[in-house]
Amino acid sequence: MIIVTGSVTARPDSFEALLAAAQAHVARSRAEPGCISHAVYGDVEDPLRLFFFEQWADQQALETHYRQPGSGELMSAIKALAVASGKLETFTVRQD
Repeated sequence: MIIVTGSVTARPDSFEALLAAAQAHVARSRAEPGCISHAVYGDVEDPLRLFFFEQWADQQALETHYRQPGSGELMSAIKALAVASGKLETFTVRQD
C-alpha cells in the first residue's frame, strides 16, 4: 500500500474556492481504481490550511492517479489559490 500526505494553505480570500477544488478532487479520486481512501481535512491550528491523506493499492495506481486530468486541475487550483503548499510525502507500507 502507498500512503500520500500533503498540505496547502490558502489566501484568506481564496479559501472557499480552494476547499471546493480539493473536495471535487477527493470525490473524483475515490472513484479511481486502486484508491483505498482519499480525504482532505482542515487544520485545527491554521484555518486556512488543508491536509490531504491518501491510500493507494500500489505504485501503479498512484501513478495512474497523477496522470488523471483531475490531478492537473487540482494543481492548477493550488497554483492560483494557495499561498503555500507543503511537501508531498509518499510512504510505502508493507502488508504481511
